Amino acid sequence: MTASFPVTKTGSRLRLDLSLAAGCLAMVLLAGPARAEDKVLAKVNGTEIRQSDVAMAEEELGPSLAQMDPSTKDENVLAFLIDMKVVSKAAEDEKIADTDEFKKRLAFTKNRLLMDSLLAAKGKAAITDEAMKKVYEEASKQISGEQEVHARHILVETEDEAKAVKAELDKGADFAELAKKKSKDPGASDGGDLGFFTKEQMVPEFSEVAFKLQPGQISDPVKSQFGWHIIKVEEKRNRKAPDFDQVKSQIETYVTRKAQADYVGKLRDAAKIERFDQAANTPPAAGGAAAPDAAKDAKVPDAAKDSKMAPAKK
Repeated sequence: MTASFPVTKTGSRLRLDLSLAAGCLAMVLLAGPARAEDKVLAKVNGTEIRQSDVAMAEEELGPSLAQMDPSTKDENVLAFLIDMKVVSKAAEDEKIADTDEFKKRLAFTKNRLLMDSLLAAKGKAAITDEAMKKVYEEASKQISGEQEVHARHILVETEDEAKAVKAELDKGADFAELAKKKSKDPGASDGGDLGFFTKEQMVPEFSEVAFKLQPGQISDPVKSQFGWHIIKVEEKRNRKAPDFDQVKSQIETYVTRKAQADYVGKLRDAAKIERFDQAANTPPAAGGAAAPDAAKDAKVPDAAKDSKMAPAKK
């Protein structure tokens, strides 16, 4: 689920933000009956707080608890739930639940939790060995055989500087050492090393020259939007797809999001949707605005690409 319940820390306790009472109450209402094996951790005015309640709250409060050690986290979450019970009871006594604002927030929170729960289930159901292998095989076909170049470069601001650098290299200067001294690229400390890259990963002017050079060759000055480059090709190879286990988690994410986006798209197609705002004639984004994360039908992540970024890259 993506719902979040921000909290603030006061002393050793997490204090409930009263503006979130509606969301927290909805969380309790949708939690369902406690399991018989759940340990009772506390009672507030006779109402039990069980271990399952703490576990669910930890899931919802995730980012706020990330830096806490387990014992501190459990204590703070239990304190939060106690505060929530106390304050929500006070809110009931003050008839907060009868206000229009509360009813709107409760309806929104309920719908969001229902949506998140259903999309999570659809995404989980989509993660099968068959589906993941299919995605992997299709992506591997696109990757395998594509040429990659391993190159270094020295980036300077002017053509005259680039010519001076080339002259030093022609006299036998070490490329990596000269890159450390002369290059303004962030990768200068690595001797201008760009690692392996494919043709489309670089701006056209750079790729055009780099992919024509043979290993060991050094280019003349090359101009791009970033400045002037001197390029040295270290190695060329045909690209290979990464092992399945290397990208398994990324494929799981892709399969999950695509299944969710497809499901939302089908529901939107079947629903009668009427728009009365200025954007009424604007086609909805793929997957629908209801699930922005799921709607991102991104390309399959490619772990084989070098992670280094350089000014020459697009």
